[in-house]
Amino acid sequence: MGKHSLQRESRLPNSVKGALVCGAVAATTGAIPAIPAMAATINVPGVGNFDVPLGSEFDQQVSQANQVLADHADQIKGVQQALSSQAIAPSIPNAAQNPMGSMFGQPQQQHGVGDVALDAARSKIGADYVWGASGPSNFDCSGLVQWAYKQAGIQLPRTSFEQSHVGKPVAFQDLKPGDLVIQNGGGHVSMYAGDGKILQAPQSGETVSYAHLDPDSIVTARRVA
Repeated sequence: MGKHSLQRESRLPNSVKGALVCGAVAATTGAIPAIPAMAATINVPGVGNFDVPLGSEFDQQVSQANQVLADHADQIKGVQQALSSQAIAPSIPNAAQNPMGSMFGQPQQQHGVGDVALDAARSKIGADYVWGASGPSNFDCSGLVQWAYKQAGIQLPRTSFEQSHVGKPVAFQDLKPGDLVIQNGGGHVSMYAGDGKILQAPQSGETVSYAHLDPDSIVTARRVA
């Protein structure tokens, strides 16, 4: 139990704390006391009802306890919510970033703009190179890059020379999938595909395909934010 939860609980009357502990034990273990033939009921807000033996020595205590619990119902629920959130949160680390990976204990990176664009470009592998074409069936080099990033919600300029100035520069050793790779003096652009490969629309007579990246051919590399 966290520090803040203890501080919040400490402001409750002792009778409320006792009822909360009783309810927590019953809810956690599933153990429910045997109910006498004649019993009175204590109601713990947000937990449930608990029966106690009925007798003159208990009547006044039951009545007082129910009144205190009713008077502090909002405080009790607040403590219960705090305890619940602390118990659940540690059991699902990285769930927001990685709902599938957390199931198998293997964290995965978030799917960024570059990944979305690269996935779009992969869907066009085998499409014919046509100079001046920008999809959806045929592409030249910059047309493929522009179309792929459009699928990720990013509008890039049309030519490889213009695309060589978008985003921010990236060193060769820091390339990530989806980064733009400008080659041939600025006349050609491709997308880094990981593992030392690029995905590109190469030239007339060829199709959208992978190729090995020659580091010496790079004029600049850009990462689209």
